[in-house]
Amino acid sequence: MILTIARSLLSDNVRILKDEASKSAYQGVLIAVAAIIIATMLVSSYSSGGFSLDGIIAAQKNNMALWVLDCIPFVFGFWGQYSSTILVYQAGAMIFDQTQELRNKADNLEKQTSYVSTHDSLTDLPNRALFYDRVERAIISADDQNQLLSILLIEIENFKDVYDTLGRNSSDLVLKQVSIRLKGVSRERDAIAKIDSNVFGFLLTDIVNLTITERLAQTIQEVMEPPFIINHLKVSAHPIIGIVHFPDHGDDVDTLVQRAGVALHMAQQSSSGYCIYEPSFDKHSPKRLTLMSELRNAINRDALEMFYQPKVSIQTGRLLGAEALLRWNHPIHGAISPDEFIPMSENSRTIKHVTLWVLQRAFRNCADWHKQGHDLKISVNLSAKDLHDPELPDIIAGIATSADLKPEWIMLEITEGSIINDPESTLKIMQQLHDMGYQFSIDNFGTGYSSLVYLTKMPLTELKIARPLVMDIMNSENGVTIVKATINLAHNLGLQVTADGVESEEILAKLKDYGCDMAQGYYLSKPLSATNFTQWKNAYEYSY
Repeated sequence: MILTIARSLLSDNVRILKDEASKSAYQGVLIAVAAIIIATMLVSSYSSGGFSLDGIIAAQKNNMALWVLDCIPFVFGFWGQYSSTILVYQAGAMIFDQTQELRNKADNLEKQTSYVSTHDSLTDLPNRALFYDRVERAIISADDQNQLLSILLIEIENFKDVYDTLGRNSSDLVLKQVSIRLKGVSRERDAIAKIDSNVFGFLLTDIVNLTITERLAQTIQEVMEPPFIINHLKVSAHPIIGIVHFPDHGDDVDTLVQRAGVALHMAQQSSSGYCIYEPSFDKHSPKRLTLMSELRNAINRDALEMFYQPKVSIQTGRLLGAEALLRWNHPIHGAISPDEFIPMSENSRTIKHVTLWVLQRAFRNCADWHKQGHDLKISVNLSAKDLHDPELPDIIAGIATSADLKPEWIMLEITEGSIINDPESTLKIMQQLHDMGYQFSIDNFGTGYSSLVYLTKMPLTELKIARPLVMDIMNSENGVTIVKATINLAHNLGLQVTADGVESEEILAKLKDYGCDMAQGYYLSKPLSATNFTQWKNAYEYSY
């Protein structure tokens, strides 16, 4: 059909061009005829001395040159028609060939554009969109034939370290080599896709036994074990793998890939490096999803609460300060522990808004108490994410100025693990705040990553012994030894020591014998709202 149309278009173009060429040929013939008449008249004038009909006829009869000239228009007309026809057909064919070439180039460009839109330019693997489409078609086929299939998400866990160390070009080479090794493992090239910066998808179909998928995960780990050679350097890639099965873990592509991501997250904590999805992994996901949105709304509506738990001198009994503790009374779920919503907010940018609210409220309450004549030091907890924010010192300075607060009234509490991920920038931010007059306390010491190297580098004022260690001194000699050693260590470093979790008079007495400086716990007081803390403080100081 297309060929017939093309031939018809060519014939029409040839006819049009031929008509135009014929006009030029006819004009040439007329010019030749005029030239013959002029030549005949000149010959007649030359022979008879004038112009006459008899002279013209005689010139035509007797002059052989005019005979040849008389034939020229007919030869010119015939040759012009013939040549124009040839040229027209050649021009038409040339136009057709060029049009076909342009059409082929357009088709190739369209195919190339389609390929680029469905494939990763770096690894030449299918991208997320194409992978989802193929999984969806595989689900339909497996459902019709009552077959099993599995999806594996493979993440290069240490890719950020590789990128930060070697830069973009070298880290891209690592991803290329990873894709090549994955292709070697796959039975079908189309089964692999690159669906994120350092995450690959693997579709396994026609599964007879689900243990095949687990063996495949082990094989992937084995092929990734040899180091990659990048610019003469040996670079290791650490894959973690999340696995889901159809139809056990979902019956559509979005659910399967989402749950494979959950399994991938759990694989980070697995000793095997891979994990098969279980419903228990994300049974709270819907609640978590809504909690993050509702937490932002609670912040905007000022619906959070700040409670304060007193800190008392063990040796003198004097009230020295309090720890500010965030509370959220959800209208549906009731009281939600910070241990539940703070880690979730740390995985999003919500933590910055939480910290801002806590600092504003705690600084304002602290300034109010000082205006009332109460010399109190308020401890405020900072998230590990806060200490990676270079804007934190400026944020704290602005809030303190707004609240008319002096830095020496505040103790900033951090956990042991806060410094591990990026010690250089964390120490820099801590030093900036310390130079501004703020003091730091290590919270829950003894339960996290305890490093004497970091302990000596950080500008600390206080060390807080974790609640489990404090409560253990009543039940274990080892607990007593650990608490005594911690107190001695802190004092040798010039730090004050606060014991958290003081639940009885016996524990308080033991801590006094060990030389501990401050106590905090339910034996002294549970966390109180700002109003109730003020009342408790007045009553305590009166009795004291």
